[in-house]
Amino acid sequence: MDKNNEIIQQSLTSFEPEVGTCYQHGWQKLWKYFLELFLIVIIYFFISLPGFFLKISEDIGGIVVLYLIIFSLAYTILLAWPIKYGVSFAYLKAARGEKLEIKNMFDVFQNYWNAVLACLLVAVVVGIGVVFFIVPGIIFACKLAFVPYLIVDKKMEAIEAFKESWCMTNGYAIQVFLIGLVAIPIAIAGLICFIVGIIPAAMWISLAYASLYHSVSISQKTSDNV
Repeated sequence: MDKNNEIIQQSLTSFEPEVGTCYQHGWQKLWKYFLELFLIVIIYFFISLPGFFLKISEDIGGIVVLYLIIFSLAYTILLAWPIKYGVSFAYLKAARGEKLEIKNMFDVFQNYWNAVLACLLVAVVVGIGVVFFIVPGIIFACKLAFVPYLIVDKKMEAIEAFKESWCMTNGYAIQVFLIGLVAIPIAIAGLICFIVGIIPAAMWISLAYASLYHSVSISQKTSDNV
């Protein structure tokens, strides 16, 4: 009975994993969860602030520069990056239409070390890809786009999440890329709207990505049940 209810619920919330439908779905959820997501974005902004020390350290002389660089890197890797995965999970809950609470952005700590390892691996793999003529970096970024959701939502180990994301994006990597491509004019429009418009623009883009993962997950579950 529970399985039947799950299938029925999936059929009610399913939509095609296409760029337009993902942005449309994200737009609907943006206004339903606007306050919660806005507060999550603001909280994450202040959490990530210490990471900016790395960028301003060039203006400071002496041994302080080294300390700031070390602190900034450690803070970013051990706190800011993992919590960003938690923020992605919050967007996923909104895309699913589930109850969303600010504390959900900290659910990443239930699988913390795998989140840290995954963040590092993604940065290294994509970084290496960018070095090799940029295009491989874009491909790697698209293929690994689902890693944050798998780490927090499914509580997978880092390597397992890498493999699963790679498999899940088969046939959908182009959709990941196109969502990012469409995000450019949306972000520009957000900046034009008195700059503060970039916040809802960024929220909408993040919801589109979460909607794509949600749609692909439902499609694969439906295929498995057939």
